[in-house]
Amino acid sequence: MKRIAIAALAALTLVSCGGNNKVTEKKEQQSEALPSVKVQKVFAREVPQITEYTSTVQANVINNIAPQSALRIREINVEIGDYVKSGDVLARMDVASLEQAKLQLVNDSTELVRIRSLFEVGAVSQSDLDNMTLSYNVRKTTYENLRENTILCSPVDGVVTARNYDKGDLYTMRHHHFTAQHNTPAKLIVANRENDYTRIRKGGRCRIVVDALPGESFTGFINLIYPIMDQATHTFTVEVQVPNKDRRLRPGMYAKVYVDYGSNHSVVVPDVAVSRLQGSGDRFVYVLGEDGTVSYRKVELGVRMGAEYEILSGVKDSEEVVVEGLLRIRDGVKVKVER
Repeated sequence: MKRIAIAALAALTLVSCGGNNKVTEKKEQQSEALPSVKVQKVFAREVPQITEYTSTVQANVINNIAPQSALRIREINVEIGDYVKSGDVLARMDVASLEQAKLQLVNDSTELVRIRSLFEVGAVSQSDLDNMTLSYNVRKTTYENLRENTILCSPVDGVVTARNYDKGDLYTMRHHHFTAQHNTPAKLIVANRENDYTRIRKGGRCRIVVDALPGESFTGFINLIYPIMDQATHTFTVEVQVPNKDRRLRPGMYAKVYVDYGSNHSVVVPDVAVSRLQGSGDRFVYVLGEDGTVSYRKVELGVRMGAEYEILSGVKDSEEVVVEGLLRIRDGVKVKVER
């Protein structure tokens, strides 16, 4: 009897162990069937709101300098690249007409003095004095206009960037004689996004870098905000001025302008966690729930910072997002997390 009881007990133990093994194996098989993912906990932090724009350095003022009439060029005092100050003589044209106008002005001035003296003693009428005064003023205006167009002076402090004639040439009025550009300060015209219109402020600080001067940066200030939007591109124009006292920035240089809009306290996620919905521009992430399932979350992206994105909406502080295994999951699927 004892042998029978022992045998029965052994058989029962084997059946029990076999059943437990099957349950364990089933659980292991189910666990192995779950898609494996890696997740990362994300947090909110201060995110600088710095936006990059592209532009080209321009001179603040560009003057095209030329006489009003065709004259022979007698003297040229500057070359392309010369720095000139306001009032510096750039060139002198033929002075024959100017000398003639000067003699006529001197003659009228003498005559005006004589007529005024006669008027004071009653020898001429008020009408005679008025006519002589008018004649003198007309002659003076003519002389000053001729002088301005015979002796060409720079109207600004700047650099001569063009010279289209040589000494002895007849100025034909087809092209301007000189171009002088005032680039202290320099300026940049930037097309800003429509969404930034309420954030930008006149006087705001900008950082400028140019490809031609690697390793250097310049500080600029928002000088002008245009009052209208471009209907086609939904952008508005901003003028940025850079002091450029050392004239390191040259007109025509390609530049990047970084505008600082302050900072936001936002959740930041790795860029590998963000996917794009096919057929639309929507972006989304998968968030791991407490029950081990993942949920689809549409997100609004903010600033990109290297390998990270600012999230404006869609993910909360301290949640876990899927960063690996995205192709094997969908909304509501239970996953196995690899730590």
